[in-house]
Amino acid sequence: MAGSMKDIKLRIKSVESTMQITKAMELVASSKLRRAKLRVEASRPYFTELHQTLLDIAGSNTEFLSAYVKKREVKRSCFIVIAGDRGLAGGYNTNIFKQITADAAGKNYCVLPIGKKAVEYYKHAGIELVTEAFSLAADVSVSDCFELSRIVSQKYLAGEFDEIYVGYTNFVSMLSQTPATIRVLPFSCPPQEKAAGEQKGARDMILYEPDSETVFDAIVPEYIAGIVYGAMCESVASELGARRTAMDAATNNASDMIQNLNLYYNRARQAAITQEITEIVAGAEQ
Repeated sequence: MAGSMKDIKLRIKSVESTMQITKAMELVASSKLRRAKLRVEASRPYFTELHQTLLDIAGSNTEFLSAYVKKREVKRSCFIVIAGDRGLAGGYNTNIFKQITADAAGKNYCVLPIGKKAVEYYKHAGIELVTEAFSLAADVSVSDCFELSRIVSQKYLAGEFDEIYVGYTNFVSMLSQTPATIRVLPFSCPPQEKAAGEQKGARDMILYEPDSETVFDAIVPEYIAGIVYGAMCESVASELGARRTAMDAATNNASDMIQNLNLYYNRARQAAITQEITEIVAGAEQ
């Protein structure tokens, strides 16, 4: 009985140590999440405006021949996949990998991974990697996003792949994060709009130098960099939200486990005391 009580006591101490770690990780994630949410909110309008600008340029020219718009047979695809550098974030990493696997089904594709977990996963799966230069998601900066955009844009123009996707996790709320995949190239332009009145007049007043197609080709890499940066902001916030939720659940589970172990310990202790009293009484009667 004494050995059993000692084992329970050691178990309680072990769970208490784990609970201190999970609680600390929850607090750190909560602190970082506030800043990450602000960055997401600040970055979203940038893509919306940039995307609309590209639509306006492409839609204002009926003879638009940019390589970024031209449709071609899709022989190979490239997926830019954003995951985390660490685990302990619930299903954050697993969910984005499942999303990419579903979207890439039946395709001949390569992957440009962002984040240590993405590199490890696709290496293990035997998928060709475009580069491992962005293996630490925490260190990816705005300039890195432009460098990444330059790499994939050049390879797209060279015909190394025929479409580009970005896989990331969309930050819905602190309790909800949704994996998503968006196609960034070839750029999907709507049919030529038959704008009238003020809208048509405003477009006719725009002058692009040297021409609209050259301006469009120069903006597209900026657009891809912006999409990747925005996806990074969404993913970082999602990872922190998922980690906060996971660590909160782990802390609560540890607390429940400690309560149960204390109950077992007290029962074992009471049983030991009862046994000792019984033995004393029996000895006295003899």
